[in-house]
Amino acid sequence: MPFKSFKRLEIPDLLLIDHVLFPDSRGFFTELYKKSDFTGNGIPHDFVQVNLSYSRKGVVRGLHYQLKPMEQGKLVYVISGKVFDVAVDIRRGSKWFGRYVSVLLEPGLALWIPPGFAHGFQALEDTYFLYLVTKEYSPQHERCIKWDDQEIGIEWPLKEAVLSERDSKCPPLKSCETNF
Repeated sequence: MPFKSFKRLEIPDLLLIDHVLFPDSRGFFTELYKKSDFTGNGIPHDFVQVNLSYSRKGVVRGLHYQLKPMEQGKLVYVISGKVFDVAVDIRRGSKWFGRYVSVLLEPGLALWIPPGFAHGFQALEDTYFLYLVTKEYSPQHERCIKWDDQEIGIEWPLKEAVLSERDSKCPPLKSCETNF
C-alpha cells in the first residue's frame, strides 16, 4: 500500500496525501502517484504537465491560479526541504470563498488543490517543489492574489518574505478577476 491516507481538510475539496516511504540502507522509495488510488479518492484528473521549482528559505511563491478554460488542478509535493503551503478558495459561489487552508509539506506528504483555488507557499528551508497540473501553463490565463492580503489573513510563519517582482504587484482578492 503506497499511501497511508487521503485526508480531507477544513475545505473538503482539498486533500492531504500521506505516502508510505520504504526505507533501506540506500535511502528510500515511494510511489508519488498511482492513478487507481487517486481516482478512488476523488482525484480523477490526468496530469498534462510536471513542474519543478527550487526556492531558498523565505521565498514566497503565489498566490497563483489560472482562469477557465485553462484552470489548473495541482498535485504538489516537496522533494527536499519544507514549505508552508496555502490554498485559497476563489470560487465566488462557495461557502468557503476567501478562506484558506494551510499545511506544512515535507517529503512524504502531498496536497491536492482542485481548480478554483489560488495556491502559494513559503519555503521554510531551501526546497525543491514538484507540481503535477491538469492543464498546461497559459500566461494569458494566469492571475495572482496579493500574498499578504489582509482580508484573507494568512499567517505566514516567516516574517521576512522574498518575492518575485510580479508576485509583489498582485492585487487583493476583492480586485481579482475570477471566473469560477
